[in-house]
Amino acid sequence: MINEPLLRSLLFIPGNQPKMLAKAFSVYPDAFVLDLEDSVPISEKKNAREIVMEHIHKIRKTDILIIPRVNSLSTEFIDDDLSAVVGPEIWGISVGKISSPEDLIVLDQKISKLEKKCGIEVGKIRLLAWLETVSGIVNSHQICQSNDRLAAVCFGAEDYTNDMEIPRHTTSLLVDNPSLAYPRTVIPIHSKAAGIFALDSPYFGYKDETGLINDCQNAKQYGFQGKFAIHPGQIDTINKIFSPSKEEYDKALQEINAFKISEAMGRGSTSLQNQVIDVPVVERALKLVKKYESVFGQGE
Repeated sequence: MINEPLLRSLLFIPGNQPKMLAKAFSVYPDAFVLDLEDSVPISEKKNAREIVMEHIHKIRKTDILIIPRVNSLSTEFIDDDLSAVVGPEIWGISVGKISSPEDLIVLDQKISKLEKKCGIEVGKIRLLAWLETVSGIVNSHQICQSNDRLAAVCFGAEDYTNDMEIPRHTTSLLVDNPSLAYPRTVIPIHSKAAGIFALDSPYFGYKDETGLINDCQNAKQYGFQGKFAIHPGQIDTINKIFSPSKEEYDKALQEINAFKISEAMGRGSTSLQNQVIDVPVVERALKLVKKYESVFGQGE
């Protein structure tokens, strides 16, 4: 993920809601996801495309990434959706229900034709693939490795539990059912092996701050680097949890310094606050320092 942008918080905005799109100038996620899929009823698909087309140029002035979400390949809407949003002002496209590497090949071909038509570099527009079906989870390793456009894979818990025919429960006291542990484990592992982002499913209790915090912390422990938001009020919490804290940064610097001193004395490990500091610990600390400074700047 060298030179990739931050993708901690990605805010969904229904594509058929111009008032919500107009509020984009007052909120600051890492990316806006202008949604043409689940938040837009079938009768509003055409209207949503037109509204999104009208607002992309305006929203781009915020300098926040624009990543429209189009309808899946299995729908009749995919070609019109892509034609409406592909252009120089978007960073990527989010596509639901990716089930196999072949799906990405088809999408790559469709987007390449539109990039040529728009006069932009072929391959410039990135893909965010939603793994939210049983097939998508089973094939997640191959999907993550399959296409140079792929910037991230996104876990869709609602569609996954629907496909599995199991309930999904999210509350402050119980964050998701154990059946989500497997996809939430394999998606970050396979994405890490491929050098791409893993982004977690949104938390639908938009007034439940405690539940959101628990859900974000849980996702972070699995290895997700970011999360989708369904309400602007979720952005700050998501950004905070998916960024290193000042305390973590200071501790990482202490670990690095302690190891350097130990190394200069000819030792391969040392201790700090009753914890062993060896090569893997220092390498992890160096990554955390780099991430913190990319978010907040050096020495902040």
